[in-house]
Amino acid sequence: MFRTALRNVLAHKARLLMTVLAVFLGVAFVAGTLVFTNTISDAYQKSSEKGFSHVDVAIKPETDDDDKDKPGDAPELSQRLLDRAAKLPGVDYATASVSGFTAVADKDGDLLGGGFSTTGANYYPGKDGKDARYPMKNGHAPRAPGEVALDAKSADKGGYRVGDTVRVSVDGPVLKQKITGIFTTDDGNVAAGGTLALFDTATAQKLFAEPGAFSQIDLKAAPGTSQDALKAEVDKILTKGKAESFTGEKLSDDQAKAIEDSSSVLRTIMLVFAGIALFVGIFIIANTFTMLVAQRTKELALMRAVGASRRQVTRSVLIEATVVGLVASVAGLLAGVGIGAGLRSLLNSTGATVPDGPLVISPDTVITALVVGVVVTVLAAWLPGRRAAKIPPVAAMSSVHAVATTRSLVVRNSIGAVFAAIGALLVISGTSMDDGKQAMGLGAVVLLIGVFILTPLLSRPMIAAVAPLLRGFGISGKLARQNAVRNPRRTAATASALMIGLTLITGLTVIAGSVQKSIDKMARDSLSADYYVSMGDMDSSTPLSPEVGKKLSELDVVTVSSPLRMSQTLIGKDDETIMGVNGKEIRELVDLDFPKGSFAALGGKTVVVDEDMAEDKGWKVGTTLDVTFEDRRQDELTVGALYKGNEMIRGIMIDNATLTPHIDRVNDFQLMLKTKGGPSDATTDKLEKALGDNPAIRVQTMDDVSNDIASFFNLMLNMLYGLLGMAVIVAVLGVINTLAMSVFERSQEIGMLRAIGLDRRSIKRMVRLESLVISLFGGVLGIGLGLFFGWAAGELIASGLSTYTLVLPWGRIAIFLALAALVGVLAALWPARRAAKLNMLAAIKSE
Repeated sequence: MFRTALRNVLAHKARLLMTVLAVFLGVAFVAGTLVFTNTISDAYQKSSEKGFSHVDVAIKPETDDDDKDKPGDAPELSQRLLDRAAKLPGVDYATASVSGFTAVADKDGDLLGGGFSTTGANYYPGKDGKDARYPMKNGHAPRAPGEVALDAKSADKGGYRVGDTVRVSVDGPVLKQKITGIFTTDDGNVAAGGTLALFDTATAQKLFAEPGAFSQIDLKAAPGTSQDALKAEVDKILTKGKAESFTGEKLSDDQAKAIEDSSSVLRTIMLVFAGIALFVGIFIIANTFTMLVAQRTKELALMRAVGASRRQVTRSVLIEATVVGLVASVAGLLAGVGIGAGLRSLLNSTGATVPDGPLVISPDTVITALVVGVVVTVLAAWLPGRRAAKIPPVAAMSSVHAVATTRSLVVRNSIGAVFAAIGALLVISGTSMDDGKQAMGLGAVVLLIGVFILTPLLSRPMIAAVAPLLRGFGISGKLARQNAVRNPRRTAATASALMIGLTLITGLTVIAGSVQKSIDKMARDSLSADYYVSMGDMDSSTPLSPEVGKKLSELDVVTVSSPLRMSQTLIGKDDETIMGVNGKEIRELVDLDFPKGSFAALGGKTVVVDEDMAEDKGWKVGTTLDVTFEDRRQDELTVGALYKGNEMIRGIMIDNATLTPHIDRVNDFQLMLKTKGGPSDATTDKLEKALGDNPAIRVQTMDDVSNDIASFFNLMLNMLYGLLGMAVIVAVLGVINTLAMSVFERSQEIGMLRAIGLDRRSIKRMVRLESLVISLFGGVLGIGLGLFFGWAAGELIASGLSTYTLVLPWGRIAIFLALAALVGVLAALWPARRAAKLNMLAAIKSE
């Protein structure tokens, strides 16, 4: 049976080609994902290990202590602590660092590093006058205010050399610095495309902390001293609750774990989409083997007649599937290695440079790729193999194919209807649950299964609906419609592959478009400022200097302004973040509904609170709040009004005049402005010029904010379209495969049609129209299901997003339908050409 199976594979290698391609693409996606994520994870881990090569023990402020320093206390990591640590037995040398956000502009004024990890730090020279962490490539280290050193990659990108003047920004104001040196570094953030600027220690402390304060102290052990031994000595001089020590090995392991966790998220996302492509491929594999079994009915019957058991027939089909899966998996693995290397090069080309390192092809990757490919192929071929074994030898020898009985169709349709009904009920019920994600997810899967089972039943009425259009193509259109419904199960399996891809694409498009419009509406409804000013880093978490607000408020074009400041406080026994605003001006910059009171109450020790928070805490207008500010001073605040909060503005608002004296280091996270005549290009230009055309600061109108929101969702959708594109490609292969094998199966019929006068052009048109009908059938089903799932997910989102409104992207839906039609046209090119070229007499004589 093994030799027979191998001969069958070789005999039908052309017909198995599309199956091989489907498995090949899925396995290549899986292998490429594993190679790519393992490679970048390994590169970053090795880079981080180099970064800790000069650290045996590190001292950091203790972060899990709730107590805050009292005013006037010495900083947690002071020069005094550094000096004591440097004199400990077993210490070779000590360095200390202080760092923070530092934007660096290129010579054109654009931000280097694209806002990704744009960092500034101090250069801490040792006894030899050098900092081992940052070896100088050119020039010398910064020694005084106004001097800076740049990492070599950033200097190269910006076109800078020693002696040039560079514009940098830490929290707002532009600083012009002279480049005194260019250095190399093993810092992983720089390797990933970020920038690193070094200042002398005193300047860095002034910029990022306070005089005499450090964020970390690093110790290098003397020869013969272990990290654990040195850590034990360090712990003796640390104050519990103020600072803690870590070995270099622990820091390296923690960073390696963080890198692995980050890589695993990317790996999981990509593998999910690879799994979708493989799942779609199952339909192609099952269809291929079903058709092969049907075409070899007499051959299988002869095997049964000469003594082969049902189990042996099934086994022969599964052996064929194993060989096909193995060949496709090996080819997919090799292609996956190339994909992994290509993705790394693509990432480098975007500016997010991956640290140098070898391509990682682990044994796990090889085993996973081979097992996935073989198992998916064998599982998909099992049902056709089982059906083949059930064909009675006598019926097969007489060419009586076992067609589906009425009873089997009734059973199938009944099961499909039950699954579809249960799935739809679960999805709909999930929309009204507090946490309906699991019910909705389960319902979506069950509904998809139900629709797939019902697809043969749905194919007849849906294809019949387009019959009037097909009549316009004459006899070719009539034959195409009849061929499409001749074998509903085959049509269903082919259409279902495309249906799954378009279901996901349509559903994600509806959800993303609706959420985007809802967030945009929320922003426009609740914010009424003309301009929003913030730092331009990627997550906008970097604070803005109060000097920015002061400088802009002095402009004659600015009529109203308010900085937004955040401060951690203790209200009663709960930690709460309160937001400081200018009490008199904020009412002109935001537009909020007040069920009780108004912004007029905001000022002094009276605060306004969003009503949801007040309800949770049991507060109402007039409630007194016992507050402990971040400087540990205590006071009483009074709730003066309640407003309706949203995802953009919520919580406790307090007047900046009351809050600012309690903040140790005053910074703003955003500045809101109202200007004469509203936003305009001229006003924007004035604001930017007042800030020195600072590349680190974003000056945005509401339209700019709206465009940012739209760009984010469009980028996300394009990435998802790209990942789901593999599933669509596999679906195209399925249509090609079905049509090609159908043409082979109907060779005699096509020959007879040619004999009675149907020309080659009409034969081609018939096959193309059949492909078009099947593809549109799958497209309509997919778009319909996608719209339903998009609506259901939106109902769930609406419970937490008050402005959510369902948006149906009719333009994109039309594009998706056109895409389905294009799939049909392209998929039919080769099968139609093959059908038209069949020799008439040879086709009539074929069996």
